[in-house]
Amino acid sequence: MIVTTTPNIEGKKIVEYKGVVFGEVIAGINFVKDFFAGIRNVVGGRSATYEEELTQARQNAMQEMQDRAAYLGANAVVSVDIDYEVLGSGNDMLMVTASGTAVYYQD
Repeated sequence: MIVTTTPNIEGKKIVEYKGVVFGEVIAGINFVKDFFAGIRNVVGGRSATYEEELTQARQNAMQEMQDRAAYLGANAVVSVDIDYEVLGSGNDMLMVTASGTAVYYQD
């Protein structure tokens, strides 16, 4: 499935719009990761634990969006946007939302 942030697909003709599709993931960050990320913030450098959580959440949201598009009979998703939000009383939840327009294209 083609997934792109652009509103069209170069060299392809969009012949049907299937609708807006979403993929949402809410991931909790556990206290062990928070502890080691806090140490990393003090001594400097990148927080590999948070980067991995973010990468995994983004990939899962994108896959969910593509699965929903395929269910509608689409073979591409255009105008994709990814949003991130921190949730929870202790800001201990990460929400990643991927959205776009499911389309069917022909060569």
